Amino acid sequence: MKRIERYIGFSVMLNILLALFVLVTLVGFVTLLDEMEEVGRGDYRAADALLYVLLVLPRGAYELFPVAVLLGSLTGLGTLASHSELTAMRAAGISLAQIIGAALKAGLVVMLLVVLLGEFVAPNSERRAEVMRAEKVAQQITLKSQYGFWARDGNAYINIRYILSSSELKDIYIYEFHGNRELKVATYAGSAVYRQDHWLLRDIRQSHFTPEGVTSETLESAAWGSMLNPELIDIVVRPSLLPFWGLYQYIRFMHENGQEARVYEVAFWGKVMTPLLTLVMVFVSVPIVFGVLRSVGVGQRIFVGALLGLAFLLLSKAFANMAVVYQLNPLFASAFPGLLLFAVGLWFARKHH
Repeated sequence: MKRIERYIGFSVMLNILLALFVLVTLVGFVTLLDEMEEVGRGDYRAADALLYVLLVLPRGAYELFPVAVLLGSLTGLGTLASHSELTAMRAAGISLAQIIGAALKAGLVVMLLVVLLGEFVAPNSERRAEVMRAEKVAQQITLKSQYGFWARDGNAYINIRYILSSSELKDIYIYEFHGNRELKVATYAGSAVYRQDHWLLRDIRQSHFTPEGVTSETLESAAWGSMLNPELIDIVVRPSLLPFWGLYQYIRFMHENGQEARVYEVAFWGKVMTPLLTLVMVFVSVPIVFGVLRSVGVGQRIFVGALLGLAFLLLSKAFANMAVVYQLNPLFASAFPGLLLFAVGLWFARKHH
């Protein structure tokens, strides 16, 4: 039985990886075409666009993983069915539940890959891609550290401790230097909001450094004509750029500051559900292969898998948007498409038990 489990698992794993490679290649090609339109802005060149695409592909792979698992499982198990190997296994006394179990063991390995990709690879590589792109296009140097978000704007260095949103900041430190690198002005602002084409600072304490000494002043508010773009700040707090634990911490921070965090809650529960969805996709593929796809060709299996995968992606996106717009429960919105697919697989499994 162990040899048969390994055989089924190898077939499923190989086809999942192949499906993922094809899907990621297609997404990468489309993304590259879009990025070529940005070439020429600032210092952004074709080589930068190619590097950007390579760095964002891990996130694309993470988002497409459930679909790749479904396609790979259908084609892998379908190939075994086409060669009558699954029929022979059933005739030898191996139950449908045992075949599903063997496929799910391969799914557990895939689930581990999904967690590693979604938590450690995709957020870091995409953040690096977005920062590189912003620096090339907007020509602004940025850095995220344990002391907040840092950016350079001409001869000024900006430190933002807390980002409530891309257009609302808290605890901002601005250090302006002369051309000879001597400190000219140090500014602290309790908060900042973006208004049309400029930032509005509030609760300002400012120190001016001159050869005669240091003078200080306080201001209730003042316009800040920085070139710091909200799109650049958005890179730091974009849900897709935060790992599971980072999302959890940011949601707590938003709640503590009385901010709406539903977008991040949906992203959080989406990250929780994505590894589990890989198992659901494997589970669904087995009874479908034994049922409606038992005697069809590889092309038809790929078509059915692509159709189911596309329907799942659209349903997931729709519920995620509904959770934000119509205040649906984020856990329900993230779990419902997977539960619906699981119910379909369970129905097929009972029908062909």
